[in-house]
Amino acid sequence: MSIQKPGRYSIYLRPISYFIDLGLINILAYLFYFKGFSPIIFFVVISSAWVILSIYSRFYEVYRYTREVTIITLIGRQLFMFTLLIFAFSGWYSQFDFLPRTILEYVLVVFLLITISKFTIYYLLQKYRSALGGNFRNTIILGKNKQTLALEKFFTQNPEYGYIHKKTFNVKDRESFDLESCFRLMNEERIDEIYCSISELSNNQILRVIDYADNNLKILKFLPDNKDIYSKKLRYEYYDYIPILSLRNIPIEEPVNKFLKRAFDILFASFVIVFILSWLTPIIAILIKLESKGPVFFKQSRNGFNYTEFDCYKFRSMTPNDDAHLFQATRGDNRVTKVGKFIRKTSIDELPQFFNVLFGDMSVVGPRPHMVSHTNIYAKKIDKFMVRHFVKPGITGLAQISGFRGEVETDKDIIGRVRYDIFYIENWSVLLDLKIIVKTFISAVKGDEKAY
Repeated sequence: MSIQKPGRYSIYLRPISYFIDLGLINILAYLFYFKGFSPIIFFVVISSAWVILSIYSRFYEVYRYTREVTIITLIGRQLFMFTLLIFAFSGWYSQFDFLPRTILEYVLVVFLLITISKFTIYYLLQKYRSALGGNFRNTIILGKNKQTLALEKFFTQNPEYGYIHKKTFNVKDRESFDLESCFRLMNEERIDEIYCSISELSNNQILRVIDYADNNLKILKFLPDNKDIYSKKLRYEYYDYIPILSLRNIPIEEPVNKFLKRAFDILFASFVIVFILSWLTPIIAILIKLESKGPVFFKQSRNGFNYTEFDCYKFRSMTPNDDAHLFQATRGDNRVTKVGKFIRKTSIDELPQFFNVLFGDMSVVGPRPHMVSHTNIYAKKIDKFMVRHFVKPGITGLAQISGFRGEVETDKDIIGRVRYDIFYIENWSVLLDLKIIVKTFISAVKGDEKAY
């Protein structure tokens, strides 16, 4: 199996939209409408409320296939709630003496400019995709029928949505249809999204496509042209008027959950860095330097979210060696120093990874990232191993508190780890994260037998 880095939607579009809208909201209030009030109070309260309101209303959930009428609906709903918010703010801070007429003028002007901004970005992106071929996704369709031909037509006749359709496979005979040739083409053409007709393929073929998509980080979606599929709990989306089903539901991808998890990561990592690492790092650094020559920190390339590589930081626990990036520490490993044994046993060596969390490469809780060399090996031999890369890796995870931390001695270890990681990805909750953190702390205090 050939592992390829998949295409990515721009991760900057949503933050840029937030920045523009919050800028308009606060600049207009300060310069033109609400004079003689504390701009700091207004900025903190209204900006925080706007972000929370937007997450709840899905105001920034605008995708390449979102229709203009849907955007107008989102703007109208946001306008109504924001108006209530400003009136509530003026009532709570009555000392600012905001007049109702001024509030209404302010809200209407803000939303006029936000509407112009939102549609400007929307149409500029469409122009960018159709004229310059940027921000695109390579697609392929399995099965040829009325539904799939309508989808193919949507892809080919609407270049502004940024889909480059490579091929539609006609499945005339299920038994003789060669899926392997499809998979080879998907690798060669660097396909990002696979669209599969439920009625055209057998159950066994669908399972093979699911396995391929999971193991190669491809987005898999289904066309609901089989009545049986409507009874499943799947996610619906619409491309124009064509219903599309997404198979794998990842709770962390929901905007509210994504915001909560990232906010928790930043707060928790900041707490650890300020109140623990600030005084512990000099002590560990002195101990490491006294025992052996070499750097205090150890940097290693690992695979993270969407299979991208990042530098993972740890306190150095081994004598400098050329094999550190290739082989894990084993029981009784003579590369591990005396100080290293202690900080590995107590998991102190992992603490610098809270900087990785702050940088956005990692999360406090998630699937543990592997060395690049190990990832390449496991991806080829362990089914669904690549599913772990649909979310950010973590300092600790469900697999680690369930007996699958440390050295991978047999395939059974990595299979168990993947099983727990996928369960975590598909069943994430804030409470589950807190449970994992508490159990990790208890394990660090007691000392895990696999921490060596």
